[in-house]
Amino acid sequence: MTAADARVPHSREVVVAAALLGAVAILWLTRTFTFYFDEWTFISTAPDWTLATYFKPHNEHPAIFFRLVYSALLDTVGLRSYLPYMAALVIAHAANVVLLFELVRRRSGDLVAMSAALLLLVLGAGWEDLLWAFQMAWLASVAFGLGALLALQNPGRMAAATGLMAASLAFSGIGLAFAVAATVQLLLTPARRRDVLWLVPVGAGLAGWYVAFGRFGNHPNPQPAAGNVLLDPLYALWGLSQSVAGLIGEGGWVGAAVLAVALAALAWHWWRHGADSFEIGAAAGLVAFYLVTGLTRAQLGIQQSGASRYTYIATVLWLILLAGPARNLPWRGTWRPALTACLFLACFNSAVVLFEFAVAKTAQMERAVADLQALAAERGDTCLDPNGYADLLVMPQVTARLYYRAVDRYGDPVAGLPVRDQTDFAAARASLRKAGC
Repeated sequence: MTAADARVPHSREVVVAAALLGAVAILWLTRTFTFYFDEWTFISTAPDWTLATYFKPHNEHPAIFFRLVYSALLDTVGLRSYLPYMAALVIAHAANVVLLFELVRRRSGDLVAMSAALLLLVLGAGWEDLLWAFQMAWLASVAFGLGALLALQNPGRMAAATGLMAASLAFSGIGLAFAVAATVQLLLTPARRRDVLWLVPVGAGLAGWYVAFGRFGNHPNPQPAAGNVLLDPLYALWGLSQSVAGLIGEGGWVGAAVLAVALAALAWHWWRHGADSFEIGAAAGLVAFYLVTGLTRAQLGIQQSGASRYTYIATVLWLILLAGPARNLPWRGTWRPALTACLFLACFNSAVVLFEFAVAKTAQMERAVADLQALAAERGDTCLDPNGYADLLVMPQVTARLYYRAVDRYGDPVAGLPVRDQTDFAAARASLRKAGC
């Protein structure tokens, strides 16, 4: 008996319940969080948005649907609570957990699918995507991308798959990894090669968006250079090692050993059972994700590819890939408690990492709250510099003038909250005052 043969009663209900509990736990861990960093780019400029703004990239990413969601949240709940923004994030995460389960289950059975879902649910290595509401765009891209791959398994649902893929790309460029996976799968399936034509309008739309808007996106400093092409393979290799190690809550050079084991498992599986188009497509999407990212990020250093926000995306594809070898694992005798113990340890370690980062980010949020309280305290001060910044590290995108305009329109995000970081509060007030006043 193999893992693929094992049946778990009510497995779907168990995964849905676990996803909801995980979402509630993340909301509890982030209950004191507030708006931070890139969020202020949207908030401070939202009053000036026009129809054309929705098509402008955020950094290099298309953000059409993301801006629509953010605009809807600002115009309804405003800035008075961070909870609705975090709720949007955890809904996307819970959807990813359930969709991953459904996708893996169709190929590897209940047990492997539940294991993959649980590993994603508590993915501490992807903490940045789970503890920052602004990452709802990336997680929504993953959700629609997984939905597209799921619809793709039925030849009669190409229209749905195409629409879902377009939605994935309309939230962020993360959808490109899933588009590559879908395209490769169809091209390698002789009976379905013509279905690639369904994806042509999506590709044409993305190309048109890039020509009209995307090429004007902001790049990090230092700017991308031609040398990125040479650095790209190493950038991708390091990212692959960190993301696969993230499955067990590890990183650093441990990732090199974990990557070697993962590649050996895949090679053995493909040698014994052959590599089908779905698995090759997932592998192509995974590698493409890092190679494309490296073209605009490799100048920041090879280790930047191990950032937690990338780890979450890549881990989803790793779980799809590794489900192949996992379904052939024996599920009998002492194998059962051994494999169960390994899964428990991986999930426990990952959950501990997530909790530790949540605690660390809580301290960072206390600094953010202190900065916002300083802005409120200085508003009536004659020495206030309207073009001053409270904190160039926490909110470098917004001046005092822009902040006051935003809170007048959308509400005060820190009204009634205590100042816990008095040192940063004093520093922020000093930074907001005119020199020599």
